[in-house]
Amino acid sequence: MGSGRTLIEEYQATRAAGFGPEVRRRIMLGTYALSSGYYDAYYLQAQKVRTLIIEDFARAFQQVDALISATSPTVAFPLGAKTQDPVAMYLNDILTLPANLGNVCGISVPCGLADNLPVGLQVIAPGFREDLALRVAYAFETAAGFSRLRSPLMEAAA
Repeated sequence: MGSGRTLIEEYQATRAAGFGPEVRRRIMLGTYALSSGYYDAYYLQAQKVRTLIIEDFARAFQQVDALISATSPTVAFPLGAKTQDPVAMYLNDILTLPANLGNVCGISVPCGLADNLPVGLQVIAPGFREDLALRVAYAFETAAGFSRLRSPLMEAAA
């Protein structure tokens, strides 16, 4: 801790400095959903759905080694474009939610450009098989040659 702060003051200082508005908003929504009266309605139902997602992934991985999908339903949007519309921001996460809930691992890699904006490809592998997800992602990146493509943002950074 240092600087003679109490534990609560340390929490407040680090949480305020380390978490942006979007992260704080999501933490507050989660806290609200777990509050008294909402636990049964939201949390228990969500756990039931999560179990179904885990079972679906288990069945899928009996058939294939890895799954491939888009990372988001749209191409990247300009910085700050969705900060005033949290629902639009959440909807861009929709394709990564199953992996986050399903006890599996995933990685997003660039797979091309659309309107000079990057498009993401998501590789999902069974839980604790990060090695497989990374190998599939590397094989795709190598075969696709995406590293040779440059978006305007990448050019500006170079």
